[in-house]
Amino acid sequence: MTGLRPISPLRDIALACALLTRLPVPVDAGFAAGRGARAAWAYPLAGGLVALISGGVAAGGLWLGLPVALAAGLAIALQVVLTGAMHEDGLADAADGLWGGWTRERRLEIMKDSRIGSYGVLAIVLVTGLRWSALATLGPALLTALPGAALLSRGAMVVVMAALPNAREDGLSRGIGRPGAGTAALAMLIAGGAALALCGGAAIALALAAAGAGLACALIARARIGGQTGDILGATQQICETAVLALATLLLV
Repeated sequence: MTGLRPISPLRDIALACALLTRLPVPVDAGFAAGRGARAAWAYPLAGGLVALISGGVAAGGLWLGLPVALAAGLAIALQVVLTGAMHEDGLADAADGLWGGWTRERRLEIMKDSRIGSYGVLAIVLVTGLRWSALATLGPALLTALPGAALLSRGAMVVVMAALPNAREDGLSRGIGRPGAGTAALAMLIAGGAALALCGGAAIALALAAAGAGLACALIARARIGGQTGDILGATQQICETAVLALATLLLV
């Protein structure tokens, strides 16, 4: 039983990678079910790993002489592949539901529908375009800004996960559970510390950008559906990452 012996941090990191990425990380199903949201402190590390891999490909492209815009596009494309577009899918569903329904019940129903509507398409196009534009503007600085944004955005996602109640009685977020305040604080501490190591003093402002964007997402979700879902968390990650990258173009270039 996981409650009777210390939990290895590596097992939590593996669980985070198995949940948030398509990386072939073996995880015991019983451990995953019993551990749930208590492993959420490691979500920023899973995001950071994805960003380091995609940033490494971008670095290789720049070394070969590819234009910065193309290297930035390759980094985003690899992020999508490595995460299975999990967060982008949440962004699209959240946009459709939050803005396409007139009642809480209808909004949740739309978010659960696998079909994508005009709000969802526009959200993906706009957010992906903004991320690409920011990375292309950053140039070689994208190699530190990209993992910094990945870490901070997933830290903010854990905070929203802890702060808001589940908006529905089923779904991925409900099944995982809500992390405690200590878990959320640890996630942000890890994300902020790693971002500080990567981006220097600019990480303070970048963390504030992630916090502000996360707060906006949380307030909108609470007002329109009374809490959070997996789609809301995915949307939070995407919007926070975009906010961090946008500010990074002013601080790191």
